[in-house]
Amino acid sequence: MSTKIKYTDEPIEAKVIQDFLPPPEELAFREEEVKVTMALSKKSVEFFKAEATKHHTQYQRMIRRLIDSYVDAYDKPLTSRSTRTAHKRASG
Repeated sequence: MSTKIKYTDEPIEAKVIQDFLPPPEELAFREEEVKVTMALSKKSVEFFKAEATKHHTQYQRMIRRLIDSYVDAYDKPLTSRSTRTAHKRASG
């Protein structure tokens, strides 16, 4: 640590990167929540509680984010056929 730093007069290669931070309005946005009651296995709840403790967060929040991730991955617009089939099931 006692070694002196040797500075040189070399040119600095800098490049501009795109802004990757979300705008403040996105940070303040809160999705509407709906309260539900559901029974989960003891094993699942214990897992999420342990992981939440490790990461200093709430286990309910982790479960909510997991479900939101699933929805984001699989939420696709209904085709005309699937809409018609769903309508038949509901009315039939």
